[in-house]
Amino acid sequence: MDELEEMARESYDRAVGLELSEVAVDCCITKAPCRGEKAGRSPVDRGKRGMKRSVAVDAAGIFLGVVAAPAGRHDSPILAPTLGALETLGVPVWASVHLDRGYDSKTTRRLLEDRGLVGVISEKGKPAPLGATKRWVIERTNSWSIAHKKLAWCTTERRR
Repeated sequence: MDELEEMARESYDRAVGLELSEVAVDCCITKAPCRGEKAGRSPVDRGKRGMKRSVAVDAAGIFLGVVAAPAGRHDSPILAPTLGALETLGVPVWASVHLDRGYDSKTTRRLLEDRGLVGVISEKGKPAPLGATKRWVIERTNSWSIAHKKLAWCTTERRR
């Protein structure tokens, strides 16, 4: 599956081109009715099992990396593995990473700086209209993927 994903991404990059200078990262909570191995209590679905999916997209909304975690986790600890999924893509040094205010911390800024990335993070306590930043791309991509139920639900369970 990894080889197929890499082939598809390379083909898209050759035909259309990935816009890796602007990357957006955000999380969304999905259902996990079959209790997948990454499922945890969902804070937004009456404690039912769910997953948090951290997604990184390029400036056009093309999936670059996805990391799954239990639904109750905060967004910021999942950022490092999500950015780790981008390392093989050749994201340029000082590329902009657009994040919401849930990532606004010194730890996140240090993580981005160590990787040579520029964080464009909405500040806590200040209104930030969605159109003012380039985060609308990730919001649209998450909304689209949740609208298609097969992508939204984690129905896999590890067999022993």
